[in-house]
Amino acid sequence: MTSTPGTAPGTPPGGQSRLRRRAGTAAVAALLLAGIPVGAAVSADAGTPKTATGPQGQKLTVSATTGLDPAQQKVRVQGEGYGLTTGIYVALCKDNGDNRVPSPCLGGADMSGGSKTSQWIVPPGDPYEGDLAQAFGPGGTFDVEIEIAQKGDGLDCAEVACSVVTRADHRAAGDRTQDVRIPVAFAGQDPGDGGGEGVDVPAGTVSYRSAADFTTAGKPLDLLLHPDSKKLYVGADNLPDTADVDERGLHVLNPENGASESWISQAPGSTGALRASAAARIAGPLPGDGVVYNYPLRGVGSAKSGDESATGVWLAGSTITDIAPGTTPDTVLVAQGATLSEIERATGTATRSLTLPGGTQFAADPERKALWYTDFTAGKLHRVDLASFTVSGSFDLPGGPGGMAGFTETDPATGAVWVGVGRSVLVFDAAGTLVKSLLGKDLARDAAFDTASGRAYVVWQDGGDLSDPANDNNGTLTVYGTEDFAVAAQDLSLPGNHSQAGAASLAVEPGGATVFVTSPAEGKITKLVRQVSPLVTRAPADLTAKEGEEVAIRAEAEGTPEPTVRWQVSTDDAQTWKDVEGARESALTFTARTAQDGYRYRAEFRNDVGTTRTAAVTLTVTAATGGDTGGDVGGNGDASNGAGSTGSDGSTGGDGGTQSSGGSTTGDSDSTGGSGSTGTSGGSTGTSDGSGATVGGGVAGGTGTAATSGGGSLAATGATVMSVTLAAAGLVGAGVLVHRRARRRTEGAL
Repeated sequence: MTSTPGTAPGTPPGGQSRLRRRAGTAAVAALLLAGIPVGAAVSADAGTPKTATGPQGQKLTVSATTGLDPAQQKVRVQGEGYGLTTGIYVALCKDNGDNRVPSPCLGGADMSGGSKTSQWIVPPGDPYEGDLAQAFGPGGTFDVEIEIAQKGDGLDCAEVACSVVTRADHRAAGDRTQDVRIPVAFAGQDPGDGGGEGVDVPAGTVSYRSAADFTTAGKPLDLLLHPDSKKLYVGADNLPDTADVDERGLHVLNPENGASESWISQAPGSTGALRASAAARIAGPLPGDGVVYNYPLRGVGSAKSGDESATGVWLAGSTITDIAPGTTPDTVLVAQGATLSEIERATGTATRSLTLPGGTQFAADPERKALWYTDFTAGKLHRVDLASFTVSGSFDLPGGPGGMAGFTETDPATGAVWVGVGRSVLVFDAAGTLVKSLLGKDLARDAAFDTASGRAYVVWQDGGDLSDPANDNNGTLTVYGTEDFAVAAQDLSLPGNHSQAGAASLAVEPGGATVFVTSPAEGKITKLVRQVSPLVTRAPADLTAKEGEEVAIRAEAEGTPEPTVRWQVSTDDAQTWKDVEGARESALTFTARTAQDGYRYRAEFRNDVGTTRTAAVTLTVTAATGGDTGGDVGGNGDASNGAGSTGSDGSTGGDGGTQSSGGSTTGDSDSTGGSGSTGTSGGSTGTSDGSGATVGGGVAGGTGTAATSGGGSLAATGATVMSVTLAAAGLVGAGVLVHRRARRRTEGAL
């Protein structure tokens, strides 16, 4: 944006502040029901009651909803029109969105009658009426007070969206008809606010944020982002919250918005007849589209988007505990406890088998023809040579026998095997040497690799047992470099992602721009998108300009999302700064004035991740001493026998000269103009004996003869012109460009 010429940049803009948003995180598995939310926007006035309507016409009113005291706030909650056959809880809970249980809740499910953070309302005559619960009034009404706080019992409303809710009590776990919620916000928050953190972090900081939650695939158990079709395949079990639908099977989702494109719920059972079957673990992709997967207990199936049912075989033996692509396109590797087999997918026939000392889980490395088999119980890791199908090495898992089983995955780029055991990840190189132990605060549950960026993604899942001080109900996503094992992105909290209902799994888009993480306990898949704080790629440098010159200061930065820029100016040697009004482009251009001498400028780049500023640069403005384009023409005659007279903008010299009709000028006194040189009209030659003329503010004091042609002369050497050219080139190379404004010549224009 270019400021008005002649105006010094530095006028502050209209003063609009930038709202920083905080995304929600946290959870406690105290209440295990799902909620259907109803309610309008939250009032901006904390003292204004807010009312919402439930699915059966219930009306819920909360006395205060915004600006609540984080330490403790007492709110009045009133209801009417509630059913007289079902008890409800009134509490502050994490708001999990449509058709999802509002949980966890502050204070948990109080069944003692002594809680101030929640209330239990029951139908008149209910066995619990009295000390434990109060009864509904006429018309299904109630009027209670609860004391709520921003944080407690594993719930942190500074991290997640919270609502005051009603929901069916513990005796009607599948009843969603009593779910009504009203969003609330504590001081400094906006209800339902989301997005990036917007806090200052080091330039180029990588982080991930939640972009969407997909709840269209039941209870997700495993994920695969198909490399060809780009569809998101989800192996799923049934979600108890949705009792009216059995969601077991293989779901195919649009990874952009989570929309269901296909659902394959049927697969052949032990007799060959089709039956509803969960998809426990996805082995790998089929060419073009589709996947191979394991369905309980011993099924090996395959299906693609649009299929009505899966094709598959039922194996003999024990339950399948792991599955991976085989050494040929028509086979798969299957673990049935400690037995490893390679089977034909079409017939279920084992082409070769191997029984190990123990184990249940493995990871194949087809590039190196190796397979790593983990025996968590014995604390052993076995390497199997896939060519000979024999054990080629056994290695100890640090920590000894009995470690909590997590995952076994191989890095396709390096051949390293990553093993999740309890709250650590053990990394062995392709030869079986332990090279790194990565420690986390939660349970290591799954890992995925992006070979394009050399990154490993690990999901850590909370234990979910809140009686254990080590648990807070929140999981974590961590990103590591696969070469140096350094953390390559800010850790991301995964609220409510705990292991009580199953292990989380991961899928990573090539390049790492998008990551998908499952939360079986919440029945959702969270889509995470990468963001990078601004990183300056072109910085400005100090510059010098003359009064009246147009200057341009340029800076550039990269980041995700694309950063915005604003320019700032300091008039007191960087003690204070203010925005340059309207300066929102990569180049700040304006006309330099002497009043701006010593001003300092910087660019500030912002996106949702952070703010990055360039180093301040100093503007030096010098007074103009002459014309901008070199020597100008003199008067209408020759200058002789006197001190050289210079004209300003092409005018004649001072008072000492007289013009002759013959075209010569003589003078007795010296007179100095702006920047012009002596000259002749009509092609005669003039001689200058006095002080030399200057060119564009160049070196003065030279003596010599200036020949003119066509009424004008250039009375200086080329050295000054060259220095200006080189200076301009240097400024351009440093990110600063000084534009000279050519002045219109009033006489003798060439």
